[in-house]
Amino acid sequence: MYFNHSDEVWDRFPELVALVLVVRQVRSAELKAGVLDDTFAKVAASLETKPEGELPSIQAWRQAYAEMDLKPTQYRCAAEALLRRFRKDRNLPNFHPLVDTLNAESMHAAIPIAAFDCAHISGGIVVRPANGLEAHRTFQGEIEQPAVGEIIFADEANHAHSRRWVFRQGAESVVSNTSDTVLIVAEALHGGALEDLQALRERIASRAMELGITITHEDMLTSSHRRFQFTHDF
Repeated sequence: MYFNHSDEVWDRFPELVALVLVVRQVRSAELKAGVLDDTFAKVAASLETKPEGELPSIQAWRQAYAEMDLKPTQYRCAAEALLRRFRKDRNLPNFHPLVDTLNAESMHAAIPIAAFDCAHISGGIVVRPANGLEAHRTFQGEIEQPAVGEIIFADEANHAHSRRWVFRQGAESVVSNTSDTVLIVAEALHGGALEDLQALRERIASRAMELGITITHEDMLTSSHRRFQFTHDF
């Protein structure tokens, strides 16, 4: 199985850096009560001093969306959407131990993080412009067809696992109680992205130990190192 960005994406966004991890034993993940409270407190304190729209990592994604001819305040990257919701509600809904943990770390780093159940990925994922043949299944059960040229996470069966790059994931590969092997992807475009993603990697590694899951493969993708490949035995 593999993960990479197309040359078209790298040509448009050469500053991109992506952290990719594979974790296993996700089915047995357990999140103890209160474990994320300290992270939530840090996020709340940060938002008191600077709103999410002023964070360099978020501003870089807003610029990328503008370059893709998408309104940045209509299509917010996943990290900005989480921060915005948390700023208003001071809470996030619970979905799954791993997803809840990654959402907290995404807010803490102000970097979008995606998680995909590998059992529902055909072949691998390429972040690329849509060609008009892909289908995206929403959490409401609807099937959408991304517009030609829209940047998506696509597999070999033309499933669009995420639309508008890091805007919204779909239901096809959502992490659930039956998931075991999960691909985690965190992407950043701002200056200092590499250092921030390295710090995020350490935080995710610590969280994995708390959850009782194992990181089996990992890599950092840049314009000079573009492809991640790993073995699986579902």
